[in-house]
Amino acid sequence: MARYSRAELEIAFDNYRRLAREAGASGDWNAWADQFTEDATYIEHLFGTFGGREAIRRWITTTMAQSPNREMKFFPVEWYVIDDEKGWVVAQVWNRMADPGDGSLHQAYNFTLLKYAGNLQWSYEEDIYNPQPFQTMLRAWFAAKKTAGASA
Repeated sequence: MARYSRAELEIAFDNYRRLAREAGASGDWNAWADQFTEDATYIEHLFGTFGGREAIRRWITTTMAQSPNREMKFFPVEWYVIDDEKGWVVAQVWNRMADPGDGSLHQAYNFTLLKYAGNLQWSYEEDIYNPQPFQTMLRAWFAAKKTAGASA
């Protein structure tokens, strides 16, 4: 029997997405960090492994305050799968930049694995991706921003 119901996992994942939307809009990632357990593990393949909620908080608030990361405002989910036996959610998440001024869309995706711990908290997140498409996307975004600024 599953430890958590599919309904509870859906609610927790909806909350995860809501917190990402709010953090992207406001630039304040503290509530997003609060959804992790005190002893959570976060693996981010470019930045490293973070142990514990406060380490996750320090990393996310610092990283997302820096340019160009602070312009990564939207995190739409293309698809997700819930494994209610394990309490896991796997999703393809787009990391979308703010409009550079010309209406163009700039985004790259990662696969995210979340392990649920109950009470709307996650004990584990791993973001899996190839950094090359992110670099290509950022170069195109910077070029569009420069061009849009020159024509304004």
